[in-house]
Amino acid sequence: MASKTTLNAKNLEALGVERLAQLLIEISTGDAAAKRKLRVALAGATSPKEAAREIAKRLVSITDITVPWATLILSVGLYIVIPLAAGIVTRMLMTRGAANPAAAEAAVGAFTASVKPFSIVGLLATVVLLFGFQGAVILSQPLVIVMIAIPLLIQSYGIFAIAYWAAKAWRVPHNVAAPGAMIGTSNFFELAVAVAIGLFGLNSIAALVTVVGVLVEVPVMLSLVWFANRTRHWFPAEETPIGRASKTEKV
Repeated sequence: MASKTTLNAKNLEALGVERLAQLLIEISTGDAAAKRKLRVALAGATSPKEAAREIAKRLVSITDITVPWATLILSVGLYIVIPLAAGIVTRMLMTRGAANPAAAEAAVGAFTASVKPFSIVGLLATVVLLFGFQGAVILSQPLVIVMIAIPLLIQSYGIFAIAYWAAKAWRVPHNVAAPGAMIGTSNFFELAVAVAIGLFGLNSIAALVTVVGVLVEVPVMLSLVWFANRTRHWFPAEETPIGRASKTEKV
């Protein structure tokens, strides 16, 4: 059985509204992040219009954020430079002893298939942890989440439409058009989440926004994959590296 001093909703409710209000004022004194959270909560409880006004104020004042450049550079190195270099080196090692391009692609494909389950588990674990830390905020401020999600949806579907239709007009093969449009559409929120946590902390508003981005991007990308697979016939016949290598060997 939980102690009466355990921090949970039931024990805090027992303190009463006035005492809780006093505690919140004391805790937020000198803590800008806590004050911002309280202002957003108050605005959301007042009206959607007030919530929108509070969010607009934050967007206008975002240029006042002091960016810790050392942390930013470290994050870029950890999450971009090192993985990119590791990918290049791995591919070189995989293809170095290949007899032909088809064998090289087969070796890379086999390696990718072997590590794919681990990458999926890592991504899912990261998302679950983030939602666990930000779940209370997401549930308590659904209007704010919707206001963040709507422009992300418009941006994602809009960019995909432009890139996909341009590829169709230029008669680009489907195996180039679909990944190209997907890459253009993706906001790489996994990277954004990592950088936001590194710069502003796990419970920051920046981390919350990137978590909402993941929440929006996953179903969006799945729907676009579904669409791309069903519009394959819009594009000219594809020619894979293995197919090109086979033709070369026959000649």
